[in-house]
This record gives sequence, structure tokens and C-alpha cells, in this order.
Amino acid sequence: MKGAKLISHIFSIVALPFNVLVTIPFILLYVEKSDLSFEYITDKYTLIYLGIILCLIGLVLLITTVRLFINIGKGTLAPWDPTKKLVIEGPYKYVRNPMISGVIFILLGESILFRSKYILIWVTVFFIINNIYFITKEEPGLVKRFGKEYELYRENVPRWIPRLKPWKV
Repeated sequence: MKGAKLISHIFSIVALPFNVLVTIPFILLYVEKSDLSFEYITDKYTLIYLGIILCLIGLVLLITTVRLFINIGKGTLAPWDPTKKLVIEGPYKYVRNPMISGVIFILLGESILFRSKYILIWVTVFFIINNIYFITKEEPGLVKRFGKEYELYRENVPRWIPRLKPWKV
């Protein structure tokens, strides 16, 4: 990867997932005074394990999808430098937005690990914002860029709830 493209990837990662997963939760934890209550869970390690598992699932999805965008899509995760080729590999065979799903898993894991109501609210707000964005901006843009290829993909692969079997083009 050449220098300018590497800088573009690093910038898009810092501007988007880093701020969503680190900066905003840090600010929310700084402001928040109360903890989520999990009195019904008697084993304190259950929450730690659950939070870690969710974060790891999300991290694997995020890393996998960013690599697919770089290697197959020939672009970044950022809307200002989108992929040149439609990515329908790996987790994209099951669901149209696995990168955002990965971010949501990480945020849910963080909300559990830090017992944070504010991060849980942030997960909800983040999902709503992304859902509106995908419906109004992203998907129409993908139809313009990739035409029938994306329309066929959209008809066969759900936006949020994964298919049980991978879609074959």
C-alpha cells in the first residue's frame, strides 16, 4: 500500500471507528455518574466474559471488513473515499452491514464491561443514525455506483439480521 493510501486508511479509521468506539465512550464515562445495575447476575465474571466476548466478536468483524474494503473494494471505510468495487465476500455474504454490526458489538461489550447506561444509549443512537444514513444516503449511492449488481445483492442479503447461509452471487 502506498503512502497516500495508507494515510487515507489511517485517517478514516481514526475519524470514524476510533471516535465512535474510544473517544465518545471515554467522554460518556467521564460524564456518567451511575452504573448499570446487574443485580440478577450473581457471578461477577459472567459480565466480564460477556463484555469481552462481544468486544472480540466486534473487533474481528471490524478488522475483517476493513481488510476486505482495502483488498477487494480498493477503498476505505469512509464515505469520502469509498470502495471502487462492491464487496460481497466474507461476512458481506451474510449481512449488508457487518462493519457497523461489529462496531455495535464492541459498544455493547463496552457498555457491559463499564456498566454504562450512557454507552448503552450511545449504541442505540449510533444504530438509529446509521440506519437512517444507510436508507437515505448510502444505499441510493451504492445503487448509483454499482447498479444492478448492488440491487441484486440488496434483494438477497438483509441489512442487519444475517442470513443463515452465505449468499452466492
